Amino acid sequence: MDIFETLSRERTLINPAADRVKDIAALARPRTRAKRELFMVEGPQGVREALAAHRDHPVLDAIYVTEASLEKHPGLGDAIAAAEGSAAPSASGKRRKVFIRLVTEEVLAAMSDALTPQGVIAVAHIEPSLGNSPWAAGHDPGLIAAMVRVQDPGNVGTLIRASDAAGADAAITTKGSVDVLNPKTVRSTAGSIFHLPVLVGMEIHELVGKARKSGMMVLAADGYGEHSLDDLSDAAAQARVEKRKDCPSDGIDLRRPTLWLFGNEAQGLTDEEKNLADARVAVPVYGRAESLNVGTAATVCLYSSARARRP
Repeated sequence: MDIFETLSRERTLINPAADRVKDIAALARPRTRAKRELFMVEGPQGVREALAAHRDHPVLDAIYVTEASLEKHPGLGDAIAAAEGSAAPSASGKRRKVFIRLVTEEVLAAMSDALTPQGVIAVAHIEPSLGNSPWAAGHDPGLIAAMVRVQDPGNVGTLIRASDAAGADAAITTKGSVDVLNPKTVRSTAGSIFHLPVLVGMEIHELVGKARKSGMMVLAADGYGEHSLDDLSDAAAQARVEKRKDCPSDGIDLRRPTLWLFGNEAQGLTDEEKNLADARVAVPVYGRAESLNVGTAATVCLYSSARARRP
């Protein structure tokens, strides 16, 4: 029996004004998320990654899906079927059963924070979704992205996704950054929020201190930085070809374990924050654009480090 037949046995949610629907919609508010320790995951890709994570950890609380979404994404239906009736053990040893319901398009729209709902919403537990510290169990991370007072939910989501794609050990926000569990942020991660540790609200001096203690170099992305990312990439590539351990760029070697600091969209990093870094690095702009969006600049920086650190 397929998942649609199984769900059809249950009462489909058809009332957009129902209390359960209002409860899910309320997760768009930070206070509700904090109080209930739950957040929304919207869209097929994000929900698929949440389902995959749920196989190892009790991430999911509930899934609400439309018939049209199941028909359009058969792989999603298979993943939901695997979770249907499951009761993954939590850290306390208790078992959590995933609540799964078929809903109408109107109900999903009432639940969703998106302008164009994508047919499926999962409700996930905040823990263990955000993961452990990259320094846990004596591990020395090789690449970390830090978002320093970054305010736009889409930028934070893009940065988490880029960190995941570049193979970073963690993505971290400092105090004053937007809530990473904002629905728009979670959508922008496209499921990457379940792939790597995401630490929130760290104090920047503590973060830099931990990085230095584990042997990491600290670089500040700054449009007016004294170092060009291209020059650093070229120097690392040349040292790699020549099989040299040292790098001629004033000791700034992209092959080293690195913590990148990415600043606020409008103000960037403050002078105090820049002074915490070993160097300030600019991403060259060859066209007429005044600057790069922080998410785009961060992606370039992270991939430069990832490329330099390849075995």
